[in-house]
Amino acid sequence: MLTVSKYVFLDLLKNRSILVYSIVLAVLSFTLLGLSGGSAKGLLSLLNITLLFVPVITTLFATIYFFNSLEFIELLLSQPVKRTGILLSEYAGMALSLAAAFILGVGLPLLIMVPVAASFMLVLTGVLLTFIFTSVALLIFVLSKDKTRGIGAAIIVSLFFTLLFDGLMMAFIFTFSDYPIDRALVGIMSFNPVDLARVLMLLQLDVAVLMGYSGALFKEFLGSATGSIYSVACMICWAVAPLLLAIRVFRKKDL
Repeated sequence: MLTVSKYVFLDLLKNRSILVYSIVLAVLSFTLLGLSGGSAKGLLSLLNITLLFVPVITTLFATIYFFNSLEFIELLLSQPVKRTGILLSEYAGMALSLAAAFILGVGLPLLIMVPVAASFMLVLTGVLLTFIFTSVALLIFVLSKDKTRGIGAAIIVSLFFTLLFDGLMMAFIFTFSDYPIDRALVGIMSFNPVDLARVLMLLQLDVAVLMGYSGALFKEFLGSATGSIYSVACMICWAVAPLLLAIRVFRKKDL
């Protein structure tokens, strides 16, 4: 398992897409932090970039890579290796390489320009999102019968969590605005890892004008510390649940 993970990790580090991804993030990070002087607004701008880039790029890139590695996976299956080990190795190599690219692209500029606790939380948020959407991409791979449908599903899923979910939640808020739905909204936001990541970061910034509706709800009902722990716990569940489901499906899948 470690050998396969190492092979996948090193193979991805040589991939130009990973290099470009890291460089683009680094350029955006230095630019946004430089323009804002390293203030809370700069961190918020970088957070918005992270919440948009990481889910979409991670899901698409990981899905395409898994489909392109199908022949390699089939070769491994012909060896006396457990299916679970193969899938976990592919996942670990992919997630770690994308997380390393994010840490270099965002973490390094933050360490140089804004070495504060909120910067560490932003990096943690990006890494968690990377593991989550790599897990989602793996589930899409094992559920899809062909590459075209898999890529289409990856696009739909990533756009749903980054854009459509918030629109549906706002429609829910306006529709039931006459009812006490604040506590229900806290639960609804738990079904979107992107919203959880946003709240986790905003609770660390603790700037009232930047909190937004979701951040204000979490702080009101859970408090900053409890809200942060709850967000991290939910994001970990989001990373584990699709991975376990993918393993279960892959064990019975006829390749």
